[in-house]
Amino acid sequence: MLQAIGLTSFPRRQLPPAVDDLTFEAGSGQVTALLGAPGSGKTTALRLMLELEPGRGVTYLRGRPLHRVAHPAREVGVLLGDVPGHPARTARGQLRMLCAAAGVPAARADDMLELVGLAGLGDQRLGTFSLGMDRRLGLASALLGDPHTLLLDEPAEGLSPRENSWLYGLLRGHAAQGGTVLYTTSEAKEAARTADRVVTIEGGRLVADQEAVEFARTRLRPRVAVRTPHAARLGALVSKEARAAQRSVEVVAEDGNRLSVYGSDCAQIGETAFRHGILVHQLADEIGDTGPAPAVKPPRAPAGARTPTTAPGPPRQPLRPARSPLRPLRYELRRLLGTRTTFLIAAAVLAVSVTLSVLLARTVGTPLPSMLAAWPDILPLPPAAFGAGLLGALAFGDEFRYPALASARGTVPRRLGLLLAKLAVSAATALLLALLVAVADAEALHLVYGRDLLQVPGKWPSLVASWVGLAVGCAWAGLLGAGVFRATAAGVAAVLAVPVVVAPAVQKLVLAPSARSVAGLPGRLRELVWLEWPYELDRWLLATMRLMAQPVGAALALSLSALLCAYLFVGLRRRVRW
Repeated sequence: MLQAIGLTSFPRRQLPPAVDDLTFEAGSGQVTALLGAPGSGKTTALRLMLELEPGRGVTYLRGRPLHRVAHPAREVGVLLGDVPGHPARTARGQLRMLCAAAGVPAARADDMLELVGLAGLGDQRLGTFSLGMDRRLGLASALLGDPHTLLLDEPAEGLSPRENSWLYGLLRGHAAQGGTVLYTTSEAKEAARTADRVVTIEGGRLVADQEAVEFARTRLRPRVAVRTPHAARLGALVSKEARAAQRSVEVVAEDGNRLSVYGSDCAQIGETAFRHGILVHQLADEIGDTGPAPAVKPPRAPAGARTPTTAPGPPRQPLRPARSPLRPLRYELRRLLGTRTTFLIAAAVLAVSVTLSVLLARTVGTPLPSMLAAWPDILPLPPAAFGAGLLGALAFGDEFRYPALASARGTVPRRLGLLLAKLAVSAATALLLALLVAVADAEALHLVYGRDLLQVPGKWPSLVASWVGLAVGCAWAGLLGAGVFRATAAGVAAVLAVPVVVAPAVQKLVLAPSARSVAGLPGRLRELVWLEWPYELDRWLLATMRLMAQPVGAALALSLSALLCAYLFVGLRRRVRW
């Protein structure tokens, strides 16, 4: 059972709240429709239930608020709008990535594709899906964790009658197994036909909470809508004439100067008004929702006025932080390998590196490390390092552009598990790309110029360490830059800023007269700390510090430190705000 108690959204720009003290229940084994006209607050109400919108009130899912549910994907399935997946990802790849996020077996993806009728379209790209196929995939995503409760926002909007029938048949089947289904709609006839209970709201406030049979009987009857400045007088005259003629006529006074007359027609009402000289502004036959019940509502605050808060009001509803994947490493691998972008970037890097390496070998005096890295002096970074940085930037950039972890929030969680998984996968990708580039360049040089050109350098360990550190550092700079500024372009800018901006500044500091040499650093560290370490480690420590003392290495270290601190600061600030 779902219980929404006192849901109230915070007003924005001095406007009244979109949802105001909304309280209702959606029972287990039932399909409940949340009915309202566009702009009545239906979507905001769902977001308040999911703790995605700031406000007050509480929503209990089988007796527990959502922020106290350990695994929300296994308790509630959500469909808010379209599926926000990468258009180049396949339907099966999208669901398997979400399986890793929900902590369910990957085989569940194929089961859900078969359940929603997409078994033969698992390898089709999301960008080619029609609206009906997208809704089917959205339902499959909502059902991945086998949730008890389904919350769906306008699931049938724009669907054909056949797809409509299939959709509500699936929802009815979920409810028949004991689940709770709550969906929003603006069609009164659809709510009466497909739901067991209809909750009607207008202006964010509860209007009626009825069984579907009662709703259809009392609010879907044919009626005559009348607007007149003399509504009370006309209503009394219509009722008097109906009693005299022994006709069953019901007159309901709505808000303002509106009447709803049941059991009559426009001709009879018009003749009554004409005989008694009553001015009529509207006279029309209607079938559908009648709007708000004839109850006294508190006046709305005008624009520009502050809405007073009642005391004691409903409890403040905490914003639920977006959940990290339960299996972050598996999630990140499927995200990386689920589109062609990764392979296209790797292929482009290899092609450019081989071409530059062969061209650099024609230049007299070019050192072998520069040829193997395909790094001419005119480029700020070698292609492999830039490609690693671009893949790192896409790791967070695609998350913010096509959010999968928190589709309703439009952002990704800043959790340590997801960050570590992205750092590990981006580092492994950078190492693999750097290795492939070095091997491909060496083979290209061997094929074009022969084996005599390839001589193993004497300081190959330090060169390898520098190459690895450059590739991994660029990948992490792109990853953290995109994570802080929520855009792939920001991650790429962070990568390019290392050799263009930070490295020259570091070089000036290194060459300054006050700069000290790292030659005696191990000895100075022994004097400062009380721990003793083997003297064999001094050589490795000195080599590491020499690498860090290089302008690019020091620039990477400074940039990574600043980006990591910024990432943690932004994540901590958002968590405090929640």
